[in-house]
Amino acid sequence: MGYTKFGEFMRIQRIKNHEVMGDTAKLLDVKLPFVSTVESGKRNVPEEWVSILIEHYNLNSEEQVELREAIEHSKTQVKINLASANNTQRRLAVQFQRSFEKLDEDTAAAIIDLLNKEDD
Repeated sequence: MGYTKFGEFMRIQRIKNHEVMGDTAKLLDVKLPFVSTVESGKRNVPEEWVSILIEHYNLNSEEQVELREAIEHSKTQVKINLASANNTQRRLAVQFQRSFEKLDEDTAAAIIDLLNKEDD
């Protein structure tokens, strides 16, 4: 079974703290298969887990950044709120969703560069 960056992070924390996945499930008040599903990347990490993990493992600021980055790299789905989007933005979001899996790396990089120019 493959693990995401979040799964790897959690395995390291459990080893450091002499815990097993069942301990994590109890800590997070979920069933063990759900923890496994999240760590293997089949589900996103629930947002409410972050503060629980930070407190339980007493993560320093560097480890907190590592946890957040691991969660970001492990996301399998992203939601876009279209409530205040105009028609063009809605069309863009839908078209991007349809085309996403077909994007080659160069095109994806070009889109990132274009969007980053908007931030400048």
